Amino acid sequence: MKAFIFDLNGTMINDMPYHTKAWQTLLNEQLGGNFTWEEVKKQMYGKNPEVLVRMFGPNRFTIDEMNDLSYKKEEKYQQEFLPHLELLPGLHDFLEAAHQKGIPMAIGSAAIPFNINFVLDNLNIRHYFTAIVSADDVVLSKPHPETFLKAAQLLNTAPADCVVFEDVPKGVEAAANAGMKAVVITTTHERHEFDHMENALHFSADFTDDYFAGLLS
Repeated sequence: MKAFIFDLNGTMINDMPYHTKAWQTLLNEQLGGNFTWEEVKKQMYGKNPEVLVRMFGPNRFTIDEMNDLSYKKEEKYQQEFLPHLELLPGLHDFLEAAHQKGIPMAIGSAAIPFNINFVLDNLNIRHYFTAIVSADDVVLSKPHPETFLKAAQLLNTAPADCVVFEDVPKGVEAAANAGMKAVVITTTHERHEFDHMENALHFSADFTDDYFAGLLS
């Protein structure tokens, strides 16, 4: 592989329970919903306004209201998660080794820049990434391939020469739709949930096993 593209939440950092908690608080306590943890978790993909539409329908909020609610949710998430913010085990060494080998890397995430900056700047890892594709940079969310295709374009790398790191089925599906293979980090979903996805190369809880050294050779 000639380039690496990383999803962010749940892939580089194990923060998805904090997102679920922030969403559930917003949806139930502030917006009058009655959603279970599993119902919220199932809908947490794509852009934040898309989540709100899936939960409450298309006519409940204006786009300005959804953007405002989105930021309130992310502020709550960041406040709760900051004391626990760290890369998954083995990832810093993997990023450094790839950087030293000159392998171009990008982030392809459905997160807004507010959240991406929160991670990159607090962990001081921005220098590893040549390109960043956020929710604000695409029209169509995962599983549409736009996020990953745009990242490959910014890396000047053919899609087939990119490997994607993802934690959710919709993300691995987006990689398949982009013509890319994927490594699945199992922080959020269990391996059997990806059984139908032929582009999944490997499954791992983090970045510590020997497979990742093999990607660099």
